[in-house]
Amino acid sequence: MTASSQGVFAISVAAEMVAMEIQNLRVYERRGLVSPDRTAGGTRLYSADDIERLHRVRELLAEGLNLAGVARVLALEGEVARLRRDNARLRRAERARREPERAE
Repeated sequence: MTASSQGVFAISVAAEMVAMEIQNLRVYERRGLVSPDRTAGGTRLYSADDIERLHRVRELLAEGLNLAGVARVLALEGEVARLRRDNARLRRAERARREPERAE
């Protein structure tokens, strides 16, 4: 777990950080748009990554998307990020494979 993915902010603090109502954060969690950590007692703890994601949710809602649209955009953005990482890894592996050929 990275530092940015560890839950540290209570729901009231997270709501204030993203200028949203607490109830909205609960709805976004129910819809799967954000997944805060939970304490043993069940208290939600939002991470820096969650806060960034909530900012993105707010941006998409401001552009006129509904929650289903927001969920789809977030999923596609995640897929694009994964594909870019995979592409970069494959390019590095290909360059490493070709370097011995150049030395000959």
